Amino acid sequence: MTKRIYMLAPWIRLWHWSNALAIITLSLTGISLHFSGSELALVEFSLAARIHNVAGVCLAVLYAVFVIGNIVTGNWWQYVPKPPGVLGRCLKQMQFYGSGIFKGEEEPFPPTPEVNFNALQAVTYWSIMYLVVPTVIVTGLIFLYPQFAPDQIFGMDGLLPIALVHYLAAAVILLFMVSHIYLGTMGPKVSSLFKMMITGWYEH
Repeated sequence: MTKRIYMLAPWIRLWHWSNALAIITLSLTGISLHFSGSELALVEFSLAARIHNVAGVCLAVLYAVFVIGNIVTGNWWQYVPKPPGVLGRCLKQMQFYGSGIFKGEEEPFPPTPEVNFNALQAVTYWSIMYLVVPTVIVTGLIFLYPQFAPDQIFGMDGLLPIALVHYLAAAVILLFMVSHIYLGTMGPKVSSLFKMMITGWYEH
């Protein structure tokens, strides 16, 4: 018998898909900018730069919506790993993702309206949303307004370390996005979690 649990408010779903579109756009244009002049460039340089700048500003606005929305609704609590036993629950969840799911084992910590994320998800999402994404946004805005960059950092041109941090943080987000899509297939059905992000209902 299928149980349906309402999990996600409309604003979260709208923010999620808007954020995903912005990140995909930034990834494609960012790759084009990084590999400009080679066959790996997906979009012409000047066009990629313009699109990347607009998408970056959109990401910054969406992040403000995310932070304010989470504060106002109290949804920020979902991103906090719940003690005690966080490490143990993370290890158990990793074991499930690594082998248990392929053996037909039950999800050890299924989502509920009160706790959307298992411990591993909470640690990962908190790190991405409150550390990595702000780093990408701040470094990207400095590139957009280079007059605010210091002239030198550690004896180097001020934009060089910022470029490196921006690139590394963006690579982490790209890897997260790929793994996020893969883990999205690990619901009761392959389509369950994707469907939940559209309808708000979790079917178990």
